[in-house]
Amino acid sequence: MNLTIKDAFETALVKNLVIVAMGIVINCINGIIILTFFRNSVFHCETRYILYMNLVVNDMTMIFVSVTLHVLTHAISAVNSSVCCTLIVISSTTYMNTPIILAGMAIERYIAICKPLHHTQICTVRRTYVLIGLTWAVGFTPTIVDVFIVYAIEPTRFFSSVGLCHPLIIYISQIYAQKTEVVQGLYMSFVWLTLFYTYLRVFLTARAATCDAASAKKAQSTILLHGAQLLLCMLSYITPYIEMALVPFFPVHRSTIMFLCYLITMILPRLLSPLIYSIRDQKFAKCMSQYYSCRVNTPKEHRKRRRMSSFSKKVCPLKG
Repeated sequence: MNLTIKDAFETALVKNLVIVAMGIVINCINGIIILTFFRNSVFHCETRYILYMNLVVNDMTMIFVSVTLHVLTHAISAVNSSVCCTLIVISSTTYMNTPIILAGMAIERYIAICKPLHHTQICTVRRTYVLIGLTWAVGFTPTIVDVFIVYAIEPTRFFSSVGLCHPLIIYISQIYAQKTEVVQGLYMSFVWLTLFYTYLRVFLTARAATCDAASAKKAQSTILLHGAQLLLCMLSYITPYIEMALVPFFPVHRSTIMFLCYLITMILPRLLSPLIYSIRDQKFAKCMSQYYSCRVNTPKEHRKRRRMSSFSKKVCPLKG
């Protein structure tokens, strides 16, 4: 597969500026969300906010590394293989993490809505952090296996060589392609089954238990937004097949097809996360507006806010 970038300088510059600008915007928004979480200890005891912060940190890391890789493929044709492997491992880990994190968040919401009496016993803070650790372990394992395969096949001098930084160049073994297909198939099957079951149960429970039509409509729209974000995330698993299907028909626009696939499957889902999990959450959005509103606070309002902040501090139970 030819991976040489043939864009004109102006085209490559515009594409990189768009990607970098969107990456900066997304990470700035996510940075505000993280600051809001750490400044309000009331969120530290609620599992759904802890899981959401894990998603935000994962997205910020993935955006930073993937945008760096995208720029490198256009700007630098000779990158040290060790540096490239490190960036690809981080990018691949966070990439594999996203659907697993969404599945974990869906299970937590399923327990909270469909089994509310057991939620506090099942979803403790300690178990939430254990789940986060397992999520990162599951996402990291396939990527580190790829490095071991390269180490076993390639000579030692390979890691000190330079070249274009792309997984299909670093991982040229047929084992990598076969392993990737198997792992992604297993991930997609697990995540889709989990989310389909939990979303269906949550949807039916919310519809049956809610007498208020406005609340029922909000619950349904939230589930639809979850599904849209998941669909965009899961499309990244079949992006290579989309490219292989479209490029033969539009060979001249191969670079544009790859750029649009990257934009739609990697960048746009990360723009949906703040909308779904923070801005539409009244509790979280209120705290964000308190810290980042543009209005000037009087000394009386400042003292009132400090008192409210001190009252919100509490110790989280770590049982379980």
